Amino acid sequence: MGDREDMVGWCGLMSRRGDGRPFIVEVDGQRSLQFDGVTIQSQMAVDDPGALVLDYTRSIMGFLLLHPAPRHIAMIGLGGGSLVKYCLENLPETTVTAVEINPDVIALREAFGIPQDGPRLRVLCRDGADYVRNPGESPDVLIVDGFDVAGIPGQLCSAGFYDHCCAMLAEGGMVVLNLWSGDPRYGVHASRIRESFDGRVVVVRAGEDSNRIVFASKDRHFPPGRRELLERAQALSAAHPIGLVPLAQRIQHSLERRRERGPDDWIVDRRRR
Repeated sequence: MGDREDMVGWCGLMSRRGDGRPFIVEVDGQRSLQFDGVTIQSQMAVDDPGALVLDYTRSIMGFLLLHPAPRHIAMIGLGGGSLVKYCLENLPETTVTAVEINPDVIALREAFGIPQDGPRLRVLCRDGADYVRNPGESPDVLIVDGFDVAGIPGQLCSAGFYDHCCAMLAEGGMVVLNLWSGDPRYGVHASRIRESFDGRVVVVRAGEDSNRIVFASKDRHFPPGRRELLERAQALSAAHPIGLVPLAQRIQHSLERRRERGPDDWIVDRRRR
């Protein structure tokens, strides 16, 4: 992100505090949300605030290849709201609920151009682990991207949490999870997701990032066939120029590798060894 002296905007003394509270750093036209002055939690291009700047956010939108017309998307983890803004702008028939436990993150929503709540958007200040136990909610797609200064909070990666995610989804729904491959418990988290979703899971690497995006489906017919997957990618590409065709190819490659090497092969990504 450059030298501290080059940082402008809202950074100030907060970047040196080290108290775990979120702050904003702006460098070279990129505005980022950070907790520790090192790791970027969310990033926005100031001159194009609706664009998905980070690889992992574009990979998360790959759920469109597997569930192309969600009526309701719920997100655990607001961050800088990149995915919220993208979905509101590009999926006009979809309502969005964003669940964020940290009020300090929500307080920065205006700096990232996150719209105020309205008919299509709710931002809730609550624990995502509590939200998924709410019987009144049944999203078609649930995105779990909840990180704090220490990584993924324990309540967002337990076996019970993944069970609740599956149970709350609408019929045929899907959960999308952002995991970090460097987490020592990555394999444990992956195994728990697979058990909760009866193996209806595929994981892909998020571009050049160390993030791994997990798609876990409640649909008994998951996954779609190769031809259907690529046809969807081509059909969606005009409206969503975010690399859906190469992402569809990565998904298909992951599915084929699982079939060749066994159902547990996806837990360890050998490419990072």
